[in-house]
Amino acid sequence: MMKKETDPVYSRNVVEFTAAAIEFCKYAEHAAEMKGDELLKILQRILPYLYLKASLLPALDPYFEDGNEKFVTESDWFKIHDTLREKFGTADDYLEVFDEKINESDGPLVLSISENMADIYQDLKDFLLLYQTGTQEVMNDAVWECRQNFETFWGQKLTNSLRAIHKFIYSGDEIGKIEMEDVNGEERNTSDWFITRRQKEIRNNGK
Repeated sequence: MMKKETDPVYSRNVVEFTAAAIEFCKYAEHAAEMKGDELLKILQRILPYLYLKASLLPALDPYFEDGNEKFVTESDWFKIHDTLREKFGTADDYLEVFDEKINESDGPLVLSISENMADIYQDLKDFLLLYQTGTQEVMNDAVWECRQNFETFWGQKLTNSLRAIHKFIYSGDEIGKIEMEDVNGEERNTSDWFITRRQKEIRNNGK
């Protein structure tokens, strides 16, 4: 087994990315305690740093053929999403052309900062819980998967959201309230979540 000093999972780039992920998840989990405009300004600063550190993650090969264990449940995802959507209010929705679903649309799509942040949270939280196990093989695959998902999925969501956040912060507008959809009691199927589906594709292509 590779020594800890030379193992890439303990490298400076991975440690600094982990710190950025912890910071992002902390604010996502405590969003209910803050005002929406404060959260947007915090994200304006965290997201570029998170993007930079994710782009520097080492290119690793996975140890295991099966997908990594998932810890973030659908209720966890919706708790983050619904809290952020309520906080961001009228600042939440934005027009987007840099999305793969644009090919199925006649024009720009209306997307959501809160949905993007919940997707990013899902991947980062799962990464953190795996990385913190201290098991080298598990940590390795956590880094590998997070880099893959950054490149193919949430990196674009991050940059899209940052543009929308920048536009709102400097628009001079104030956040207005929106009617929250009633999501309680609604049964949801997470078997086809995008990250899970994308992860299966990556592993199948690598065989």
